[in-house]
Amino acid sequence: MPPSCPPAARRSPPVLRVLCPCLAAAAQLAWMPARAQPPQAGGPAGPAQLAPVVVSGSYREVSSFTAPYSVDSVDARRIGDGQLRINASEALARVPGLVVQNRQNYAQDLQISSRGFGAQTPFGVRGLKLYTDGIPASTPDGQGQAATFNLDTADRIEVLRGPMATLYGSNAGGVIQVFSRDGQGRPRLTAEGLAGSDGLFKRRLGAEGSMDGVGFVLDASRFSSDGYRDHSAVRRDQTFAKINLEPGPGSRLALVFSSLDQKDTQDPLGLSWSQYRQDPRSVAPQALQFDTRKSIRHRQGGLQYEHRIGAGTLQLNAYAGTRRVIQYLAIPQAPQNNPTHAGGVIDFERRFHGADLRWQQPLRLGQGELTVTGGLAYDRSQDDRQGYENFVGSQLGVRGRLRRDETDTVTAVDPYVQASWEAGRWTVLAGLRHSSVRTRVDDRYVAPGNGDDSGSQRYSMYAPAAGVSYALAPSVQAYVSAGRGFETPSLAELAYTQDGGFNHGLRPSRSRQVEAGVKALLGERTQLNAAVFQVDTDDEMVVALAQGGRTVYQNAGKTRRRGLELSIDSRLHSQWRAAAALTLLDATYASSFRSGSGADAYTVSRGNKLPGVPAVSAYAELTWSPRPWVSTGLEAVYRGKVYVDDSNNGRPGDIDRRPAPAYGLLNWRAQFEQRSGPWTFTQLLRLDNLLDRDYVGSVIVGDGNGRFYEPGPGLSWYAGASVQYTF
Repeated sequence: MPPSCPPAARRSPPVLRVLCPCLAAAAQLAWMPARAQPPQAGGPAGPAQLAPVVVSGSYREVSSFTAPYSVDSVDARRIGDGQLRINASEALARVPGLVVQNRQNYAQDLQISSRGFGAQTPFGVRGLKLYTDGIPASTPDGQGQAATFNLDTADRIEVLRGPMATLYGSNAGGVIQVFSRDGQGRPRLTAEGLAGSDGLFKRRLGAEGSMDGVGFVLDASRFSSDGYRDHSAVRRDQTFAKINLEPGPGSRLALVFSSLDQKDTQDPLGLSWSQYRQDPRSVAPQALQFDTRKSIRHRQGGLQYEHRIGAGTLQLNAYAGTRRVIQYLAIPQAPQNNPTHAGGVIDFERRFHGADLRWQQPLRLGQGELTVTGGLAYDRSQDDRQGYENFVGSQLGVRGRLRRDETDTVTAVDPYVQASWEAGRWTVLAGLRHSSVRTRVDDRYVAPGNGDDSGSQRYSMYAPAAGVSYALAPSVQAYVSAGRGFETPSLAELAYTQDGGFNHGLRPSRSRQVEAGVKALLGERTQLNAAVFQVDTDDEMVVALAQGGRTVYQNAGKTRRRGLELSIDSRLHSQWRAAAALTLLDATYASSFRSGSGADAYTVSRGNKLPGVPAVSAYAELTWSPRPWVSTGLEAVYRGKVYVDDSNNGRPGDIDRRPAPAYGLLNWRAQFEQRSGPWTFTQLLRLDNLLDRDYVGSVIVGDGNGRFYEPGPGLSWYAGASVQYTF
């Protein structure tokens, strides 16, 4: 008989009471006559494909099925099958707990949140750790750039959520890691072209393979688009190079280099509600007046080295790079008359480098194996930053007088230790990391009315996490994990106070997380994952004031996030496959606080919903492959309504702050492949938003001008083809 919920579980916290029926049902299914065997790495087709090997959360290869935490892996097939491979939002839509919005604004990057972490970020990615081949795509202060991900060379994307993410240090509400493929097999050349709605074009050349034991992957692409909205044109050039080899017995070495160039990417800004309803394609007039735009030049390189010494393994990741950004903002001239104002043009050059050195040692302990990992991570970024007026006389959108000149340095030093024990039905994982983040500002712009803002801040905290997984049945794993983490203020959040100068009084937010889940293999064709979680945060950082080109942040007391994640992946038939993901998230303020200043001050009530967080997110797809050379599928996406500020539209004033409405989208894709000798031909057709729905794809939380809404495109078409020659 399968195990049932013990009486103690009925008296446990709500997170476990919700999960208990799921565990019992999964165990019942697992003990039915057609029982599947637990997955084994490298095993036969079937369960092994449903439970891939991952490294996120443990720093070593483990089965995602037995890992005592929530982790998903999106493989190369799903990254590329019928997808454009332009934005990570395409591949990550299927991951529960994760909300990835394409803002239709390449000057501001994707909007990504994990269990509510990062949802209030007005630009870029915040509160999540991003990595590509071991190189952080996030700076030590927590700001990230998903645009550096190269999906054309990706082997898989791993997404870690919940308490175990805190073992990656500060600002790790979740972890997204992109792993590029190694060069393997006979050398081959690939040429690809893609066209679509709104003047979209993508051209790509690639070469990869292996020669004399040295693998290589080379890739170059250019993506351009006129944009769905007016004044949103973009041209993005990406290159990637990787060499992998084995320099000696028990050793592996990979060298990687990548670049990203975006010249004068147009920024349409957000729209007010009335502007959105009148014309979703329109642009804020201020964007045209100031010709809002952003240029990026990014270069990074790194190495991954692994060497076995006896039973232990030494691992080293090291990296370095530069990033240049010039951005023209739509800040009127009047606010810039304030002598403390930093101007309407941002210009900085960042130099960054770091390393992560770790040792892994397996040991026998009792009836199982204990693997101990210890390491030290070091990350440093330094910005040479200037600010200028965005006007000269009556001419707008040009570089004017210097208004800011400083060097911003952020350094993080994190020692950590982690132990994993596997014995019989049990898997136990525990870890501790001490994060120390230091920010320093050296102000070189001192003028009448604008004093010296130089100074430094240091934030440190121990982040413990632990999880345990138990096999209730041969094909059912139940787990529970808990952890504590913190999120330090970024330089962007420290940049301003209501009176000018740096916001040195802003405190880190501290979170406590707990989750419980079940992973079940139902027969040989279906995997079901379910998890419930709770996140309690103190000193949540929120927008206090956003006007005059400045966003001022404050600490907001307590918040609570409770949620449920469900996902299912099933091979219904040799020709049919289905997958679905559902996230229910209740994210609220657990205490009241005052926001704003002066006449604009208001009270955010306890129980108000966190802005930027949909209560319901869902994804489903059904694919059909009637022949080996053809695959077609339908995708359905649903997002619940999203509040645009802390007041939840309960704030008086003449700005319309209504929530962005819920929406559902239906997409269709098809891919074809033909082989003839050394030649392989592939074609792609795709239609997004088949029903041509009007919808708000993302919101800009707390925008002081009321331009909260970023519309998504209507019915869109895409067609592409590629040819590959194998030598």
